[in-house]
Amino acid sequence: MKNKKLLVVVTGGVLGLLSVLLVRYGNPANMGYCIACFLRDISGGLGFHRAETVQYMRPEIFGLIAGAFIAALLTKEYRPVGGSSPLARFTLAFSGMLGMLVFLGCPVRAVLRLAGGDLNAGVGILGLIAGVFIGIQFLNRGFSLGRAGGLASVNGYIFPVTAIIILILVLSGATYFFAGKSGPGSMHAPVIISAAAGLAVGVMAQRSRFCMIGGIRDFILFRDTHLLLGFLSLLVFAFLGNLFAGAFNPGFAGQPIAHTDGLWNFLGMTLAGAAATMLGGCPLRQIIAASEGNTDCAVTIIGFIAGAAFAHNFGLAAGPKGVPLAGQYATIIGLAVVLAIGFLGTCRTSSVSGGVGYGQNG
Repeated sequence: MKNKKLLVVVTGGVLGLLSVLLVRYGNPANMGYCIACFLRDISGGLGFHRAETVQYMRPEIFGLIAGAFIAALLTKEYRPVGGSSPLARFTLAFSGMLGMLVFLGCPVRAVLRLAGGDLNAGVGILGLIAGVFIGIQFLNRGFSLGRAGGLASVNGYIFPVTAIIILILVLSGATYFFAGKSGPGSMHAPVIISAAAGLAVGVMAQRSRFCMIGGIRDFILFRDTHLLLGFLSLLVFAFLGNLFAGAFNPGFAGQPIAHTDGLWNFLGMTLAGAAATMLGGCPLRQIIAASEGNTDCAVTIIGFIAGAAFAHNFGLAAGPKGVPLAGQYATIIGLAVVLAIGFLGTCRTSSVSGGVGYGQNG
């Protein structure tokens, strides 16, 4: 047990330090490793949305998938499963992404922003905790996305193999994809460094079962600090890295790629936290599980990408000036959708499975 806790702590620390390093080499400030932001950029890189400032095929994500896939194969933990409420998962992920783009970050970036001195992220983390608490209420009342069943191997290979092919194309300098010439999409570390950082985190997160949502969930439910240690380690090491790099800038105003609207920072992450809890894990954990052969989690990732495309095509995403009115409406509607799925999902009681479900470590 001590070795498992140490592995979670090391994973959080490495993720925090690599995030600072990626910023030093060109990634946007306080966005060294943001799963939601990177999936949004990939959505644009594939041409699914037209916001040129956030279009880029982030090698970190494809490296993350490759690393987790290789680790799962080598440790014989690769197992193709699926068939567990795919449409509900897609909808929860789609809604959760809207919340993350109103806050401007996933749970990982919320911690990275706080470690960089962005106090708006503290408000977002409070909203994240509130969202996890809401999700737990449904879990305690029997909410279930069902049990995933075994599948033929080909089903599990599609997601990681596609990602590896794209990674090879990106590393080769292929120009098939869209890439922003200004804004966050134009800010990135060298491809080889980004890919290497992704591989490292992918391997470690697969072995440790690292999960931001799981840490909060397990502490609230069981007072179990196992995964929460990873959350705290990420914060501490990213903070120390920022101090060393001279990148710690405490305050609310003038923070990079952030806004100061506390209400929508809180509600955006409440939506994200509730959706992720009902899905069984944060976006990072969903990617790792999908790389291990869980096709339900692969559907979840597609939901995140679709949500990002929708948010930017219809002007729902926040920006440094705040949250547009359409984004505010989308957050409220998203909360209503997630709550409706939660209430309807408690009409029957069954065990929760599917690879990253309730009661498991992330």
